[in-house]
Amino acid sequence: MPDTFSKRKRSAIMRAVHGSANKSTENRLASIFRAHKITGWRRGYSLFGSPDFVFPKKRVVIFVDGCFWHGCPKHYRRPKSRQKYWDAKIQRNQQRDRQVTRTLRAKGWKVVRIWEHSLARHAEAATVARLTRAISNIR
Repeated sequence: MPDTFSKRKRSAIMRAVHGSANKSTENRLASIFRAHKITGWRRGYSLFGSPDFVFPKKRVVIFVDGCFWHGCPKHYRRPKSRQKYWDAKIQRNQQRDRQVTRTLRAKGWKVVRIWEHSLARHAEAATVARLTRAISNIR
């Protein structure tokens, strides 16, 4: 079925659409927290960079980075079309991630970034161990 809008109008409509979060990955991490009785976390906490989870008392923030959108070295697959666009998009995302991490660390927060693939069942134990160390401030 052909689009009822012109290319320019469709582009403007799509540009106005903003995602709020990746619910499936966030829900998966929340279920891991619950299953392992990890408490003290908050979602939707107002903080620079909009972390996915914040442990305010421990001053720890957690970001779950999607393998595609953040350019995972293991799983990112470069699209075959519009490669210049996607290369620039992923590079901007990675630059923003670095800036957010630097800014939060400068403000005294511990920043933990978890790849989406780390939420898989086979990687759960290692992810929980890493998160527990971070939250407990164990080096």
